[in-house]
Amino acid sequence: MIKLNVLDYAVVDEGRSPAEALNETAALCKKAEALGYHRFWIAEHHDVSAFASSSPEMLMMHLLGQTDSIRLGSGGVMIPHYSPLKVAENFRMLETLHPGRVDLGFGNTIGTKIVNKAMNETRPRKQRYEENISDIVKYVTNTDDADHRFNDLTANPAGGTNPEMWMLSTSVKSAMTAARLGVGYVFGLFPYASKDKMAVGREAIRVYRENFQPSAVMEKPMVMAAPFVVAADTEEEADRLADALGLWLLGKDNFSEFDRMPSVETAVDYPYTETDRKRIEDNRTRMIVGDKKVAAAGLSSIAGTLDVDELLIIPLIPGAGNRAHALDLIASELKISNN
Repeated sequence: MIKLNVLDYAVVDEGRSPAEALNETAALCKKAEALGYHRFWIAEHHDVSAFASSSPEMLMMHLLGQTDSIRLGSGGVMIPHYSPLKVAENFRMLETLHPGRVDLGFGNTIGTKIVNKAMNETRPRKQRYEENISDIVKYVTNTDDADHRFNDLTANPAGGTNPEMWMLSTSVKSAMTAARLGVGYVFGLFPYASKDKMAVGREAIRVYRENFQPSAVMEKPMVMAAPFVVAADTEEEADRLADALGLWLLGKDNFSEFDRMPSVETAVDYPYTETDRKRIEDNRTRMIVGDKKVAAAGLSSIAGTLDVDELLIIPLIPGAGNRAHALDLIASELKISNN
């Protein structure tokens, strides 16, 4: 049976506060654990008022303390903004306190121009992504490497287990990088509207599996695929929720048009242009939308077509109750269990 995981954004819905959103994420994580989901990951977003997930590591620590067995992860830490040593220390701390339950997912999205400038205004050079990942693997595992420029450094607290590491990606090039560095690979079906993404995904995953080199954080190749999933009791209700997600994905003014996740009612009343409608139609390629049977069939099709080990579902829809119900529907139809 394929393992199912959840990626959450700590969504701040209309009429809700960021504090309420964080509590709703904690409740969703506990529900995911009770239903038998394997991992619960937190996205990283900056300067987006509708998402309270600016610091995945801090929220992970909170959620680890409120759960017993589900793995907690970042989906992901945006490596270009941070010191590799500090990233390693954060995740060594998490792993030491909660051994065997921590995932370090990472990516290289730099965000908007102002976010990137604020994050990096004092850095002397453009960061080298693959070098940074290699450094993090070295520090997380405290591997002895006489050729490394900082081999005498130790990432504390040191310990006997290591967090798993996963690269979030949409390309064949980064799949090769993940394989070379011996980390897990997450192919994102959700970031871009594209009709050929399944073909790209098949090729990326083939390249990754064929070239994987075992490491101290991953002994064998492991692959996830990550789609938006909009599941509801009926296809009509799923379509309504997907329209709200479609409105959000227009992303006008660097996602500042709305300071909260748009509701179904806001989506119904929005004055769409023809360009908006075309973009929303295109963005349906980023989603699985339907009742529990349609959603489960779509997930099963992705898993089979791409040959993945796990699925990372993203229920980015308005309403904490709707997000929780989507997890219920998928768990029941795909018959996952925490036993």
